[in-house]
Amino acid sequence: MAGFLDRAKQQAQQAVAQGKEKVEDVQAQRAGNDLLKKLGAAYYAEKRGSGSEEATQQALNALEAHISTHGDSFLRGA
Repeated sequence: MAGFLDRAKQQAQQAVAQGKEKVEDVQAQRAGNDLLKKLGAAYYAEKRGSGSEEATQQALNALEAHISTHGDSFLRGA
């Protein structure tokens, strides 16, 4: 009986770990999408004359930092 409970506990822990990983992936995707939107808004504002090149560069740097950390999989859905 103890072996059964140990296996059940291990499976439950694996399921929790997989769930946490999925949540982290979704959060990284959302953050990447938000950064991409900010870059687009900064670029648009710059081209319209109400933004600056520095703001666009900051948005680009933030996006590149996110990609370095989490990858660029969120770009495939864009």
